[in-house]
Amino acid sequence: MKTRTVFVCSSCGHEELRWMGVCPDCGEFSTFVEEVRSEEPKKASNARPARGFAAPTHISAVSAEGEDRSSTGIGELDRVMGGGIVRGSVTLVGGDPGIGKSTLLLQLCGSVGKASKILYVSGEESARQLKMRAERLGVGGGEVYILGETDIDSVVEAINSSAPEIVIIDSIQTMYCSAVTSSAGSVSQVRECTMRLTDCAKSNEISVFIVGHVNKEGAIAGPKVMEHMVDTVLYFEGERTMSYRILRAVKNRFGSTNEIGVFEMTDRGLAEVENPSAKMLEDRPRGTSGNCVICLVEGSRPILTETQALVTPTGFGNPRRMANGFDYNRFSMLLAVLEKRCGYRFSVNDVYVNAVGGLKIDEPAADLGVCAALVSALKNVPVPETTLIFGEVGLGGEVRGVSNAVKRISEAERLGFTDCVLPAHTVRTLPDGFSAKLNLIPVKSVFEACGRLFGD
Repeated sequence: MKTRTVFVCSSCGHEELRWMGVCPDCGEFSTFVEEVRSEEPKKASNARPARGFAAPTHISAVSAEGEDRSSTGIGELDRVMGGGIVRGSVTLVGGDPGIGKSTLLLQLCGSVGKASKILYVSGEESARQLKMRAERLGVGGGEVYILGETDIDSVVEAINSSAPEIVIIDSIQTMYCSAVTSSAGSVSQVRECTMRLTDCAKSNEISVFIVGHVNKEGAIAGPKVMEHMVDTVLYFEGERTMSYRILRAVKNRFGSTNEIGVFEMTDRGLAEVENPSAKMLEDRPRGTSGNCVICLVEGSRPILTETQALVTPTGFGNPRRMANGFDYNRFSMLLAVLEKRCGYRFSVNDVYVNAVGGLKIDEPAADLGVCAALVSALKNVPVPETTLIFGEVGLGGEVRGVSNAVKRISEAERLGFTDCVLPAHTVRTLPDGFSAKLNLIPVKSVFEACGRLFGD
């Protein structure tokens, strides 16, 4: 059988006969991947039948009584998904290898399988291997069925015959459709298999969870259009060498995308972290320079965490800069502000910044805390242990106001903090009647904040 080579855009699925640097359809750079196809594609044995004409229904005639959500039994997962599983929804779960995607879904089987019928389709593990992992995680009993299959036609047939309420596909890159001649995991295969599963979920009112691997850039492998086809996209974040895992929704048609779920990886699987602030601060060193406590707000949840800085004399011509968990460009900007507006000499030192616990800090409210940690490390003077610092820093050295100040202050009070350095504008905008138990220290500039903290 003759074969031919085509190049497919991994972002939008556009096809060309030769490789191109820029996709003419979506405009993305370096997204074309090579695929080998047969000139005589095999006919699909279980092709989707024609449904005939579907008459439109007026919106007022559509019943919307109640909300078809069911709890997953995992509080952090319910929080991220907006309250639970929506019947007939398709959820894509992505993340780095070994981050805990399959572990979370197997624990979902243990918590929901007693009340709902679940079909776990594994294309990467045999039924025996999956059973061994389930025993290690303490998952057993209930209406949980295992299917080791990679042919999407057989999977859809099994779903239609067994009529489960929840289907888990692990993973979409191992599934293949016989109507597509490219190999499993290719752009065309991933797109077609996702379409088949989405069609099955909507027509049968079945909730489907799909595990998706990520590529070296951190995006889910396959066409970007796959994320548009599903209802919810969840990403697992965190370093494999660290115990904490962050579950974040980047798309959710049935809820907010601002919430996060915090888990800790243990030998018994993923454990929920219901109080992330206390967990993040439990190993905080005392009396050490370069450490500062900041407050991030993820959705409706304030999280107190620690940021660390280390400043040492450079031994090379060019001082080294390294940021772990913090945006490097913003880190460089803060160093420039401290040197220009406050007179601190960082240009002759190697500077390192680290976000504790594997968190990725991208909120501007962390700017002032990072500046305080940097100055503390440079002067070798610790920031007071019971002081919380937050505020956005501008290029002029001014400290700008931030939102959700009441949540941040209340969380600091709950954990026993006594002082809070915050923008002066934020203090003026606190609601009437709000009385803080801790001492509020309003500042207008980074220079003033450093003076209050270090006596400059």
